[in-house]
Amino acid sequence: MKKAMIAMSGGVDSSVAAWLMKRDGYDCMGVTMRLFAGEDSCEQKGHTCCSLDDVEDARSVARQLGIPYFVFNFTEDFGTQIMDRFVCAYENGFTPNPCIDCNRYMKFEKLMKRAKELDYDYVVTGHYARIEEQDGKFLLKKAIDEKKDQSYVLYSLTQEQLAHTLFPLGGMTKPQIREMAEEQGLINARKHDSQDICFVPDGDYAGFIERYTGRSFEPGNFVDQEGHVLGQHKGIICYTIGQRKGLGLALQEPMYVCRIDPKTNTVVLGRDRDLWSKELTAKDFHWISGEVPTGTQRIKAKIRYRHQEQWANAEITGPDSIHLVFDEPQRAITCGQSVVLYDGDVVVGGGTINGLCGSGSGMESGV
Repeated sequence: MKKAMIAMSGGVDSSVAAWLMKRDGYDCMGVTMRLFAGEDSCEQKGHTCCSLDDVEDARSVARQLGIPYFVFNFTEDFGTQIMDRFVCAYENGFTPNPCIDCNRYMKFEKLMKRAKELDYDYVVTGHYARIEEQDGKFLLKKAIDEKKDQSYVLYSLTQEQLAHTLFPLGGMTKPQIREMAEEQGLINARKHDSQDICFVPDGDYAGFIERYTGRSFEPGNFVDQEGHVLGQHKGIICYTIGQRKGLGLALQEPMYVCRIDPKTNTVVLGRDRDLWSKELTAKDFHWISGEVPTGTQRIKAKIRYRHQEQWANAEITGPDSIHLVFDEPQRAITCGQSVVLYDGDVVVGGGTINGLCGSGSGMESGV
């Protein structure tokens, strides 16, 4: 009998994933990853994935399914790999996606290692994505339910990880999942999906960063595209590309954050037309096949989670870097976010955006 370690967040998706694996005859164990504690924890209620209520929900479902359940303490690793990276990105004018880092460095690295140590064959999660084997290679594919598809945040999976990962929900829709949960009498059948970053449940990223680092960030100048001072900002960590609300300025027309320069501590504002770009560069690029292609690839690319992928040419500039040129300009390409490449419904790979070239904005590059 194959053994499956189920990553249980306390939500309906991972709970139904656990039920499906048990139904299909796997020897199952439910686990929740304890990622942080103390002052930075999200032990209060909220739309996150790691509150104490969530742990109790996961424990209750595991008890109902008759499978063992454990909480693994990964707090030290989470601080180094996720929270430190999050803070560093904002300090450098980037806008990070910590959920991608969490998948990469925690769920599919630390948890996979623990599964092997305990002699489990698979790690199972409630992600909406599919894995298929073809000609000796594993493919990561979009979920059937494109509204819930999470393949974008899973691009860092390696061939070895794909071989030992199962996504039982990839061929189902969310309404089907909730119906299954209700039929089985699971306590979280109608529980809201997690939405907020787990370690910033109130959404105040700047406040979290100041508490985490123990320091405040100096105010600086808002400037326009020509460098004229428009007013003062509250610190570069308070802003992200494309932001219009919350600037605290009385301007004659709508202005948006177009660029953040940590070297001069300035935030550059512009009109909507200044947000559109056709080109970007990306670093830390991971090719899911394990093989780096050569030349220029005709491909579709997605620049944020809710973005519809668009046609582009991807020039391979190194073993882990690309230069991407879209057919049409894209709005608010943001350094620190991920660009993910697709061939139909197959994820080719992805990396972190670290440079862009846009109308009136020049070239922006990052660390």
